[in-house]
Amino acid sequence: MEPIIDPTLPLIQNADLENKVVLVRVDHNVVKKGIIQDPFRIDQTIGTIFNIVARGGRPIIMTHVGRPLDKKAGTIKVDSSTSVEPIVNYLEHKLHIKIHVPHFDATGENGIPGIDTSINLAIKDLKEKKIDAVYLPNTRWFRGEEAAPESGERNAFALQLAGLADIFVNDAFGSWQPHASTCDITRYLPSFAGFLMQREIRNLDKVLRPERPFVSVVAGAKYNTKIGPLIEIYKKVDTLILGGVIYNTYLCAKYGISINGILPEDIEAASELVAMDERHKKILELPYVCESETMEGKIDGRFRVLSVKDFKKGMKLDYVLDIAKESFDDPRVSDTINTANTIFVNAVMGYSPYFTEGSTVLDQKIDFNKPAIKLYGGGDTLQEFKNLNPGLYLSVMDDSKYYFFTGGGTVLKAIEQGTPYGLDPVRDLIKNGGRQP
Repeated sequence: MEPIIDPTLPLIQNADLENKVVLVRVDHNVVKKGIIQDPFRIDQTIGTIFNIVARGGRPIIMTHVGRPLDKKAGTIKVDSSTSVEPIVNYLEHKLHIKIHVPHFDATGENGIPGIDTSINLAIKDLKEKKIDAVYLPNTRWFRGEEAAPESGERNAFALQLAGLADIFVNDAFGSWQPHASTCDITRYLPSFAGFLMQREIRNLDKVLRPERPFVSVVAGAKYNTKIGPLIEIYKKVDTLILGGVIYNTYLCAKYGISINGILPEDIEAASELVAMDERHKKILELPYVCESETMEGKIDGRFRVLSVKDFKKGMKLDYVLDIAKESFDDPRVSDTINTANTIFVNAVMGYSPYFTEGSTVLDQKIDFNKPAIKLYGGGDTLQEFKNLNPGLYLSVMDDSKYYFFTGGGTVLKAIEQGTPYGLDPVRDLIKNGGRQP
C-alpha cells in the first residue's frame, strides 16, 4: 500500500498559484569549487518548478551552497566557489529558459546584509514574463540566514524573503537545518510542501515501516556522527550490515583490536552497539576486509585481505580501507541480501577513490534481489553508486523498486527521530503553513 502523507501537511497541489509569485526553497547544494558534482538533486526539483509555471505561478528559487559561514570567526565568504551561477547555467540550458540572478553587495567578510529594493525590477520583469524565473544568491551569503533564532537580523531576512512573493513552497527535504529560508519564512507566507518533499516523505515511510525482512547497510567516515541514527536503525532492522569507519570501530570494540585511525573514544562509544548485539544478534559481520599500509592507493605488497575470524585481542592493524569482494560471496551474506524485502543503504564501504571494491560489489549484489524495495541514502552513497556502476545506475533510475533520497543526512535525522514530521522545516510547514491569502 502506498504510504500516505500526514493530512496536516499543506501540499502544493492544494495551493492557488494563478498569477502568484512563488518563492521556492530547493536543495541544489551540488556545487563544489564552482563545479556541479552531480545534477541529480537539481533534476528532482524540476517537476515542482514546472508545476508552478504550468499553474500560472512565477517562481523565485533559492538554495544554500556549501558552508560559507565560518562559525568560529563569524565571517561569511562570498565568492564563486559557493555561487549559484553553475546551477542557473545548468537550468537555463536544460529547460531553455531565462533566469535572472540579482546582485547584492556584501559588506566585507560579513556577508550580504539583506535583500534591497534593487530586486524590484526583476520581480516586475518576472510578473510580465520578460524572464522565466529569478534565482536568489546563495541563502548562506545573507547574514540573517544562519543568525541566532529570534534575532532581529534573522527575522528581518525572513521578512525580506516574504516580501518577494505571495506563496512559499518548500521542496528542500535535504535541508533539514532550521534556518530563515526553511523555517522562519513560514510565519509570513502561505506555505506548502513541494512534490519532491512529498516523495521523500512517502519513501522514508518505507524505511520507518518496512516490509520484512528488513536489511540495512550503514557506513560512514566518522562514528560519532552516526551513533544516534545507528542505534535507532538497529532497533528497526532484522539485519544490520556495517562498513567503512563505522565497521572498523565496531570490530575494534568487539574483538579488542586496534586499527590505525580509529579513535579510542569512538571505540568506547561502539561498545554500546556491541553489547546490544550480544543480546539481539542483528549485526551480520562481513567476513573479509582490506588492510593497507597507506591511504595513498592500492600498492602491490602493501595491502592484503584479512579474515575477521582470525582477529585476536591485542592485534594492531594498519588502515582498514575497504570490504573485500569475497565477503559478498559468503553464503550468510548473499542469502541475507537475497531474501530481504526491504534494503536501506546509507553506505560507502571503502576509502574512495582507491578502495572501491566493497561498494561496487555491494550494489551489484543488492540488484540481484529484483523484488526487494531498495532505498539509497543521498549524497556520497548515490555518487559512489553512479561512479562505480554507471550502467546499473542508469538502468534503475526509473525502476519502481529503487528510490534514491536527495538528502542522506536528513534521512538519518528522521530515522533518529522516528518520523519525518519532527524535522524543523516540515514541522513548521504543518504549524504555520497552508494559509491562503
